[in-house]
This record gives sequence, C-alpha cells and structure tokens, in this order.
Amino acid sequence: MKTQLIAIITLFAALAVHGAGSVVRIEGSTGAWHLTLNGKPYFIKGGGGGGSKALLKEIGGNSFRTWGADKAKVELDEAQKYGHTVMLGFWLGHHNHGFSYLNKAALEKTEREVLETVAKIKNHPALLCYSLGNEMELGEPNPKEMWQFINRLAKKVKEADPNHPVGTVVADMWKEKADAILEFAPELQYMGINSYGGATSVGRRWRELGGKIPYILTEYGPKGANECGKAPNGLPLEWTSTYKADWYREVYEKTILEEKGKWCLGGYVFTWGHKNEGSPTWFGTMLPDGTKLEVVATLAKFWGGKVANRCPRIEEVKVTKDAPAEGETISASVSAKDPEGDKLTWRWTLVDEASYYGEAGLGLAMPEGWDESIVEGQGTNKVKVKLPGGGNYRLYAYCFDGKGNAAYANWPMMGKGPKPKKERRVEKMPFTVYGDESQHWYVSGYMGNTGALKVEDGCAEKPRSGSACMKISYTANDNWAGIMWQSPANDWGKADGGFNLSAANTLVFWARGEKGGEKVKFFCGGLKDCAFPDTGKGEVEVVLKKGWTRYRIALDGQDLSRMKTGFAFTLGGPAKTFYLDDIEYVNQ
Repeated sequence: MKTQLIAIITLFAALAVHGAGSVVRIEGSTGAWHLTLNGKPYFIKGGGGGGSKALLKEIGGNSFRTWGADKAKVELDEAQKYGHTVMLGFWLGHHNHGFSYLNKAALEKTEREVLETVAKIKNHPALLCYSLGNEMELGEPNPKEMWQFINRLAKKVKEADPNHPVGTVVADMWKEKADAILEFAPELQYMGINSYGGATSVGRRWRELGGKIPYILTEYGPKGANECGKAPNGLPLEWTSTYKADWYREVYEKTILEEKGKWCLGGYVFTWGHKNEGSPTWFGTMLPDGTKLEVVATLAKFWGGKVANRCPRIEEVKVTKDAPAEGETISASVSAKDPEGDKLTWRWTLVDEASYYGEAGLGLAMPEGWDESIVEGQGTNKVKVKLPGGGNYRLYAYCFDGKGNAAYANWPMMGKGPKPKKERRVEKMPFTVYGDESQHWYVSGYMGNTGALKVEDGCAEKPRSGSACMKISYTANDNWAGIMWQSPANDWGKADGGFNLSAANTLVFWARGEKGGEKVKFFCGGLKDCAFPDTGKGEVEVVLKKGWTRYRIALDGQDLSRMKTGFAFTLGGPAKTFYLDDIEYVNQ
C-alpha cells in the first residue's frame, strides 16, 4: 500500500510540474474580439527574437513567437519557466528558397511534419496559438494554390487541436493579398501581420479591406532601409534610438492599444534582442551585449512592467560632410540628455556599410570596424574622422549611462579613393558550428530535392552531449539533396559575411546513422564564382555507423580567412536518417 501511495504521489507531482494543457479561445464578434487563456482575458504583450526572456517578464511581457517548430519543446519549456506563452510558428516554404506549392509531395511532407508536431505539443501549458508560415506569400507565383494549402492545413490543425487558435503571418496588407485570404483561406482564425513603415495604419487597412477575423501585429519596428529617407550621398538614413522609441510608441498606441478589445489581440515587438539586418542596430531593441535601448522602457510603460533607470535621449546629430574627399578629415558631433542626469560616456566607431539591404529576415555577420578612423575626440561627443578609403561606411556614436542603458545615432558615409582591405578578426578556437553553445551559421542553404528533407533541431533522441542533437531525414529513394550552414542566412555569395578561421586546421563533428551504413558527403566552404566566395574548402565522404563517431575534415594549407559555408552535407537515395552533434573548428 505504501509503495502504491508513493507511486500515486509521484505521478501527481510529475503532472503538477508539467501542468495541464492550456485552452485558448478567440471570443466575441466582428470588431469586438478578445483572447481568453484558460477562461481568463489575455492580451499578447510579446517579443520576437532571442533576447532575454527574464527581461521580457520583468518589463511586463507575457509571450514570444517562433518562426519554426524545430525546437518546439525546448522553447515551450523555456516559456513556462518564465510564465510566458508561445505563438508557435511552422515554417512554410518560400518560392525564392526553391519551394513550389504545386509540388504535391512537398505539400504532403509539410502537412505530415506540422501535424506530427501538433500531436506532440498540443497539451503543453505554455502553448498559445499556431502560426502557419511567415511571409511565404512574397514573390509566390501561385498564390491561389498557396492559400488553398494553408487553408486545408489550418483545418487539419484545428481538428487535431481545437484548443489553440490557428492563423498565418504575412508581410503587411494590401488589397490583392486581403482578397486572396478572404476568398481562399476562410479556416484561419486570426491574421498575423508584420509591418514596419506601414505599422501605424495596417490595422485600419485590414479592417477597411474587409477583414473578417482579428489580427495580431506579429512584427513591428522602425521603417526599413528601403522605406526611410536618404542622406545626400544616397545611402539610407537610419533613425536614432530615440526616434525609434517614439515610433514604437506611436505604433503601439494606434495599431495595438486603440484596437484592443476590437480587432487586435496584441503584438510581438521585433526584434526582441539584437540582429544585424540593414545595419548592426536597425531593428534591435538592445545592443549585442544586452545593453537596453529606449524602446525597452517604452514597452514597459505600456505593459505595466518595471524599469529602474531610463535611457539617454539623442537630441542632435551633426556631420560636416558625408562624402569627403580622399584623405579629408571631417567633424561629427552628437548631443544627448539623460532623464536622471546620469553621467554619459561616449564610444564612436566606423563600420562597413551593408553590401545590400534587400532580403527580409537576413541575419548578417557583424561588419568590419575601422576604429582607427576616429582620429580625435574618442570618448567625447565630438570627434574628427578620416575615412580609410573608398567605399561606403556608417559612423556610429553610442552613449552609455553606466546603468545598463544606451542610446545611439549613426550617419552613412561615402569614401573616395582606393577601397581599403582589412583582415577579418581571426576567431578563437574552438569555434562552434553546432552545439549547445552559440552557433554562428544558419541552416538555410537547402539544395536539390528539398521537399524530401526534414531537419529536427533540438532532437532529444540520444544526443552525443548536452540535451539535444540534430536529426536529418531524407525520405526519397532517388535524386539527391543537401544543406549548407550559411553566413549570412539564405545567401549564395551576394552579401559579405562568414568568419576568419585562420587559426583552425581541422573541422570535427560527431555523427551516427539510424541503422548504420548511411552514405553521406560532408564538407565546408566551396562557394565560388560569386561576389563574396568562400576562401577555402574541405570534404569527406563517410559511411555512418550506428553509434556516435567522431569525424574530421583536414584543412591544413587552406585559406580560411572567409568561411561563409561553415558546414554542409549532400546525400542521395535510398531514404535515410542520421544525427549530428558537436560540430566545431579546432586547432589540433
């Protein structure tokens, strides 16, 4: 009897730790909608990005969104730890990544993977809702077929899990898009809308275009490089951190607060944390080291959270010339004021301008810095600058209050004369490609028969180390496929990026086959005949064993000064599954 009692207590304790599955409803009627979570009103105060979840909670946030479901369980558990919910995203194929909504096999595979994940996580207490895709309509040549597929998928997800709303996410809203959604996707329960330059009006536009379901502002932030004004030299002008905070405030008031209890269910600020896209600061709410920018306090005010100390505010920016003559020294100054009167310290830097701004979602490596170009005044708010040579640059002024807050301003500069060449910083070894620590490349370069590839990051099936590994399945019995780990994401040589791995002489990785005997070719580098190629390459073809085995690619004598393709594999039929873990560059 005692043993049975202990077993029962243990069972109930386990259930209590995990908690019961959440029940989320969209209630009300047209123009008077609201969410409920477990029977109580719920308004989304969320962030999208990899910033601190503890800070998100501290300032009153209650949710975050994902763009893919590869790490669904890990992310849901993290959310539960902080009392957050998750808008769980499922990545749907994009035309510009080689996906076709006319490919029946690819659609069946996508549907199967989505429903498998739903079955696994539908009872997690941190789950808020499902999001089918993100901006997959951009450049799509078959929008009717795409929306019909999303509609069928939404219906099946609702049947599999009636307790969590199902929607999708699109890039802004205009008539043709709204018409297609209304005609071909009536199963959607909410509309996720990403909007930047149009964020103050997108809610009204959805309503006026005949929207029949509520919306969530799934990404909102400052105007992008293609939406903002230009400097006299023709390069895009980025707003100061102060101006951005004011813009976030206006967006929140007009598109979220004014429509609360009417059409809007809440929103997700972008990006919660830091991301180099357009520039090192364009969309970030924090600096790379986690230093807070003013938008964090702006959100805290709306969300009822706490901010112990406020950020400095930029007041004026002056640059004497933004296209100086070769060898000319120019002056620049920035003035700022701190709300609490904290003493401000200054840091200036000159960085290479982005090589292009075009691709949404592109995560770029941090640009090269030219600190030696600040020839006088470093540490003050007034400096003299001498550009290193020809090319485009961006001059940054950062000010810090010593309390974990910062403000910044920048100005695009155009240099004349020969373009200088600067050696990239040599990275310290070991340098991680995939593991439990930070990962520097993106799993984005899908090749060949991509519809037959399934990648499960965060797989808990006997990882070699840590809590997870990567599981890769190829479901076709013929043809071939592969993936490149890229920097920046989705780039095949158009943009600068990559890392200087000159200190390495070996790439090591651990792999195992599901059954043993799986033949796979692994390599790094190899991107050539493009504007920004890899400088080196190495490869090895192996027949995998069933147990974890360490493999190596020798790189002695290779030029590793710019490695944009950190790791890659190709394989062919028959169908196979294998696992990867602990991929890193080393010197041994």
